[in-house]
Amino acid sequence: MGLTMSVAESCTGGLISAAITDVPGASKVFLGSAVTYSNQAKEDILGVSHSILLEHGAVSEETAREMVSGAMSAYRSDTAVAVTGIAGPGGATPDKPVGLVYIAAADGPRVVVTRNIFKGDRESVREQTVREALTLLDELIKGIL
Repeated sequence: MGLTMSVAESCTGGLISAAITDVPGASKVFLGSAVTYSNQAKEDILGVSHSILLEHGAVSEETAREMVSGAMSAYRSDTAVAVTGIAGPGGATPDKPVGLVYIAAADGPRVVVTRNIFKGDRESVREQTVREALTLLDELIKGIL
C-alpha cells in the first residue's frame, strides 16, 4: 500500500515503537514516534490542547484523539496510532481505574478511538495496549472499521 505511520505513546513508554522496529523492513513505513509521558510533552510535541488536558485529563478520548492527530502532523505520516492510559499500580481515580487505556488510530481524516479496560499488572496492561493499538490501526487501514 505504501502508507507511512507514526506513533504517539504515553503509558507504553515506547513499547509500540519497539514492536514495530522489531520487524525487519519497518523503516520503509515507520517514520517515528513521540513518547509524551507528561502533559507538558503532550502539549509541546503533539499540540494537545491545554484546555483538553484540564477539562478531560491526560487519560481521555479527547486527549487520545489530539495525540494521534499530533503524531500525524509532526511526522507527516499517512497513518498513526496513539495511546494514553493508567498502567498502574498507582494513578487510578474512582472514574479512571488502573488498566484504563484510550487508543486512537487515524488514517487521515478518519480517527477511531477505543476505551479499554485491561486487567493484570503494569507489564500486562502495557503489553495488551501494544497488541490492541497495532490491531486497531491494522483494522482501520484494512477498512474493517
